[in-house]
Amino acid sequence: MERRNRSLEALRELIYIDSLDAHQKAPSLQRWSTKYLDKDIQQSFDLELSDLKRLSELFYKNINFLKNYKNELRIDMQSSQVMKKFFS
Repeated sequence: MERRNRSLEALRELIYIDSLDAHQKAPSLQRWSTKYLDKDIQQSFDLELSDLKRLSELFYKNINFLKNYKNELRIDMQSSQVMKKFFS
């Protein structure tokens, strides 16, 4: 029962995190993954099939978000370095 409650809590938190804006979402996803994902991910969640599908959809959606967010940050850092060189 404890594992089921923890799994439902993880799903609720991931649904909430998905609604945040990009600057809040990235660090929240990092905290979520640290809290709920361990080495044995397959046995970590005890959810019904529909909830498990929802969790996996959100999980992969947020992985793509993090990839895009990383690229945006990289581009921003490169442009700020160019501006820094220009003003120096």
